[in-house]
Amino acid sequence: MTGGNLLGIDLGERRIGLAVAEPGGFSARPLATINRARSLTPADDARTLARFVMEQGIGELIVGLPLEAGGGHGRMAEAASTWARAVADRLGLPLTMRDERLSSHLAVSRLGPMPRGRSGGPPSPTQRDRYRERVDREAAAIILQDELDARRDGGRVNP
Repeated sequence: MTGGNLLGIDLGERRIGLAVAEPGGFSARPLATINRARSLTPADDARTLARFVMEQGIGELIVGLPLEAGGGHGRMAEAASTWARAVADRLGLPLTMRDERLSSHLAVSRLGPMPRGRSGGPPSPTQRDRYRERVDREAAAIILQDELDARRDGGRVNP
């Protein structure tokens, strides 16, 4: 077991959802959502994440691995693995990759439907963005919770 808290990461092209948990803890909690530009590199993301690492006393990264439906490593899984290794190296932290299939779907089911706009109309762009940020944080918490549960059950499945 590593020292420090665990940081769960749900990596997306536009946003990164974050969650935190104690290493021997029983529950992960959503922490924050970071907006990112497509032009950012893993080094840029690592600089942004460094603040959370310091503030939260992070000792290990748990990054969602977007496997294909059948469990195979596709282009997205390879990109996420490459990104995660580069960020972990920059931050000097151990890394665990965790299967994230259906984490966003489960997050949406936990949060419920997107709220309606004024007078029951469609949600505003701001409402949509806030909802998606909540989904990303919740997905990170689901990824991290899966890792906590696997460790507690003695099965450290690491795809």
